[in-house]
Amino acid sequence: MIQVLPDHVVVDIGYKSEGTIPLDEFGRGEDGKPPVKAGDKVDVLLERCEDEEGMIVLSKEKADKLKVWDEISKACEKNELVEGMIVARVKGGLSVDIGVKAFLPGSQVDLRPVRNLDRLIGQKFEFKIIKFNKRRGNIVLSRRVLLEKEREALKSETLKKLKPGAVLPGIVKNITEYGAFVDLGGIDGLLHITDMSWGRVNHPNELFSVGDEINVMVLKFDSETERVSLGLKQINEDPWTHADEKYQVGIKVSGKVVSLTDYGAFVELEEGIEGLIHISEMSWTKRVKHPSKMVAVGDEVEAIVLDIDSSNKRISLGMKQVEPNPWTLIEEKYPVGSVIQGRIRNITDFGVFIGIEEGIDGLVHISDISWTQRIKHPSQLFKKGDEVESIVLHIDPENERFSLGIKQLSEDPWNRIPDKYPPGTKVKGSVIKVTEFGAFVEIEKGIEGLIHISELSQDRVEDPHQVVKEGDAIEVMVLDVDPEERRIALSVKSLQLSKDDDYQQYLERQGDGRVSLGEALASKGIDMQDLAEEKDESAEQTAAADAPSEAAPVESSPAEEEPAEEAAAEEEPAEEAAAEEKPVEETAAEEKPAEEAAAEEKPAEETAADETVTEENDDN
Repeated sequence: MIQVLPDHVVVDIGYKSEGTIPLDEFGRGEDGKPPVKAGDKVDVLLERCEDEEGMIVLSKEKADKLKVWDEISKACEKNELVEGMIVARVKGGLSVDIGVKAFLPGSQVDLRPVRNLDRLIGQKFEFKIIKFNKRRGNIVLSRRVLLEKEREALKSETLKKLKPGAVLPGIVKNITEYGAFVDLGGIDGLLHITDMSWGRVNHPNELFSVGDEINVMVLKFDSETERVSLGLKQINEDPWTHADEKYQVGIKVSGKVVSLTDYGAFVELEEGIEGLIHISEMSWTKRVKHPSKMVAVGDEVEAIVLDIDSSNKRISLGMKQVEPNPWTLIEEKYPVGSVIQGRIRNITDFGVFIGIEEGIDGLVHISDISWTQRIKHPSQLFKKGDEVESIVLHIDPENERFSLGIKQLSEDPWNRIPDKYPPGTKVKGSVIKVTEFGAFVEIEKGIEGLIHISELSQDRVEDPHQVVKEGDAIEVMVLDVDPEERRIALSVKSLQLSKDDDYQQYLERQGDGRVSLGEALASKGIDMQDLAEEKDESAEQTAAADAPSEAAPVESSPAEEEPAEEAAAEEEPAEEAAAEEKPVEETAAEEKPAEEAAAEEKPAEETAADETVTEENDDN
């Protein structure tokens, strides 16, 4: 260089005249000035011998490019590597500056496809020239070829170390839902999600990121397929090994809620050890429909160890056991027989629930609401929110049941009924219901008795509706009282017969309101032995008949003749009493007198006559 001017440099190339080079071709230094001075030597390209001013036209830039092309050509011929910087992303790959612009295809960037090529811009790498055309100015590079060679060299070294149980360093190359692929040095291994931690892992990216350096244990290696199974948790001891000693039944523990299900919450006590708090173990008093009503994922909770099964890796925990059981206190606070007052919280078909304390309800069963009223549904008497008074009947802390009674607040009227209405007592009442087997009569409020169909009249009654109807005022006689079954048997017929002296005599002898069949017939002047002899004689005379006609027995009671009526009577306590236990008056009244029985029985002469007629018909 001879001289540096403001816009160009004068260069002597040994020609008859000097040449000029634009100053811009030299670039700028850090101080903003071209890094050239007079006396420097520089390679130039002669473009023209003379310009309009008679100066030689030279170019440093073109000379540099030609020089680079020559160097690249030599490197390509000798299979040498070139260094360059990735400067831009272009269609199908990247643009690399190696002195001249070269193309790096996306498939040649790495061993695996790279999703984000932009992150490589500005980075310097070594490349191998895989295609070179100086005439067209086309250069194609590859980085993958270099990496494959490096990988093969590392792989041979790594294979010497691969054996089950060996702990090796690696780099996380890829992450999937089921695990992470780790580069051990020329060969990749799979670290499955189940082998990452003794604890719960929802996704591998919770623990790792691509590029992380980790130590892993070789679990399995197949030399034929070169598949390697890796484990991370196996480097540390299984925490369940000493869980029995650390988490004994009854101790208090704390942990973090890591998962919720419909049936409970899982709590991590330490890495690899989780316990289940069942929904039934969350509260003594609250009815928990879902665990999310009590806890949320991430909450720190305290619990008591209820059970541990190390072989199956299960621990049962209880939250409610941290606090004392309020049901044990309830038993002390509300002893049986104490009277309490509360608000009705719920009404069901079988009773009402009364609030005792927060989360504790007591049940008044429908049968404990009234001594005398027939209640089909508790809503007939109560509604939600009503304040009621009740008495404690029973408390079962183990099953968390609290039984209350309302009727027990007053005396049972049936305790006085036997004394007030002994058999033979005449009472007045009102017909409240008529059925096929009799009529129910209310003799005082809440106290009912049954007049069986056989006791409605001295005459035979086919349909009780023809004799009485609901609302009728009627006078009856008490036949029997059963306070245990809460039944009263009533009779109209006995009231009508009460004027009969014979009837009054055996009625006085009945004691508990009952006499035998023989006594009932004897009161009418019928001898049971004579009646039996007549039946035997009649039976002998008719023994040879094709359709023997035995002596008609004494009629059974209507209750025995009509099982359907008895079944209906069993449905209601008062009805059942009258239907099943009939006093002597009823039985005697139902049975036909001996005269009627004798009249119905055929005498021996008539039987014989009938047999004669039968024989004559047979002869004909």
